[in-house]
Amino acid sequence: MALKNATKVETNRVKLEIEVGAEEFEKAVAAAYKKNIGKINVPGFRKGKAPRAYVEKIYGEGVFYEDAVNAIYPSALEAAITESGYEYVEDQIDFDVTSVDKEGLKFTAVITVKPEIEVTEYKGLKAAKKTVSVKEADINAELAKMQDRNSRLVTVEDRAAQNGDTVVFDFDGYVDDVAFDGGKSENFSLVLGSGQFIPGFEDQIVGKKPEEEFDVNVTFPEEYHATELAGKPAVFKCKLHEIKVKELPELNDDFAKDCSEFDTLDELKADVKANIKKQKDAAAEEAFETDIINLLVENVKGEIPEAMYNNRVDDNVRDFAYRLQAQGLDLETYLKYTGMDMDSFRAGFREQAEKTVKVRLALEKIVALENIVPTAEEIEARFAEYAEQYKMDVEKIKSFIPEKELSADLAVSKAMDLVKSSAVKPTKAKKAEKAD
Repeated sequence: MALKNATKVETNRVKLEIEVGAEEFEKAVAAAYKKNIGKINVPGFRKGKAPRAYVEKIYGEGVFYEDAVNAIYPSALEAAITESGYEYVEDQIDFDVTSVDKEGLKFTAVITVKPEIEVTEYKGLKAAKKTVSVKEADINAELAKMQDRNSRLVTVEDRAAQNGDTVVFDFDGYVDDVAFDGGKSENFSLVLGSGQFIPGFEDQIVGKKPEEEFDVNVTFPEEYHATELAGKPAVFKCKLHEIKVKELPELNDDFAKDCSEFDTLDELKADVKANIKKQKDAAAEEAFETDIINLLVENVKGEIPEAMYNNRVDDNVRDFAYRLQAQGLDLETYLKYTGMDMDSFRAGFREQAEKTVKVRLALEKIVALENIVPTAEEIEARFAEYAEQYKMDVEKIKSFIPEKELSADLAVSKAMDLVKSSAVKPTKAKKAEKAD
């Protein structure tokens, strides 16, 4: 294979002129003959036994050329793209055979390539990571959640039901003095004030005492899911059996021992504080990086092939479909449930796809401008991280992830670190001085 010429025919489209020599093409033709001879009937020969020369004499010298071209074209094109130095973008290829005979194959292929872009500014971007702190109220809120998770329900008998109580009761519902499906239950457990029942129902249990019988009068909402009940008044005959309150464990050293790996409440508080700080730091870092990304996108100049956006949308759609499969659904069913067609579904990924493509191109440009090259040690360390993450042998990971691809991702990551480290805190605009 030989790349004879590579010419830009339009923005982000390159025409490659490629030749496959006689010897290499002959091998492809011979392979095509072996592949097809079993299906060819030639008078005077058993099926599949006719010599190639005889078949070509009857059907023409180029009888196997089409299959040979189809077989050799992909590898020849791939080699030509590599030799050209252009980065191919998956898109429509305009393929044309200019000549094919015993002397070999000549063809052209017009391909889409990565664009040449500019990043007008990437150092000193005005963005800053928010400084975070952990307040006592944050710690107390987390401890309160732990108390709630470790609470227990205790029966009370010396008072009437209040909002927040858990009540156990029977109910039997009627509309126009006729019982309806789903309107009856025994020993039903309900947290008053939770809004689990239709409006007005729970309020009428408040103030009632254990073993008290009473009626609850309500009207079903107009938009109620059971259309036969929607908008209709109903009476529920009820009997309250039990009132329970949530009893929270006391916050002390015993609580720490029972609910955590720590021996004292102070140790537990310190751990809670550290975890909250970690979460806030991660959120601040994510927000900071989002600001940087948005600024980088604004500074990308150049004409980007539509195919790059479409390919990214394709990736997002596939990822979404895989997640659905993990939940036992398929994309087609999901679209039916949501009332969307594929075009509108894909459109939902478009904005993020554009941003992702632009940021990647910007960072790759920065890698080139700053001559960022990951070291062998950094590459090995990243392979080791993946091995630990996926609980696999490092060599196995290497068989899945090409080193060139991993190195490129590392370089892009280092470019992002450079942009973030050089960012400057935005200055607040001074207020205009008052006129005398």
